[in-house]
Amino acid sequence: MEEDQELERKMSGLKTSMAEGERKTALEMVQAAGTDRHCVTFVLHEEDHTLGNSLRYMIMKNPEVEFCGYTTTHPSESKINLRIQTRGVLPAIEPFQRGLNELMNVCQHVLDKFEASIKEYKDQKASRNESTL
Repeated sequence: MEEDQELERKMSGLKTSMAEGERKTALEMVQAAGTDRHCVTFVLHEEDHTLGNSLRYMIMKNPEVEFCGYTTTHPSESKINLRIQTRGVLPAIEPFQRGLNELMNVCQHVLDKFEASIKEYKDQKASRNESTL
């Protein structure tokens, strides 16, 4: 019972609002009857292959994850089902959260490098313009 409450607390931290003034769940956790917390399907609303494949890759790097896969429900719907199954000790929410955090870190690193390259390019261009004058 305590594990279920802890899991629900973690899930509530992952939910986000979609529209101003209206609270809509961007993430659902679905468990089949009779399964434990080691095999869970997460439904991510307003997402597609961009997040699905990247997140699947990050989650599969965890050696405690036995299976991770995703499907889109329909091409006209912006919703993916991400299924995670762990080897037994770790609840599925843990690699899900870790994968999201690692993916955010990778995206931030790419953004930082991109912005640094732009700054370097502009600095070089400015120094070339000054030397030609």
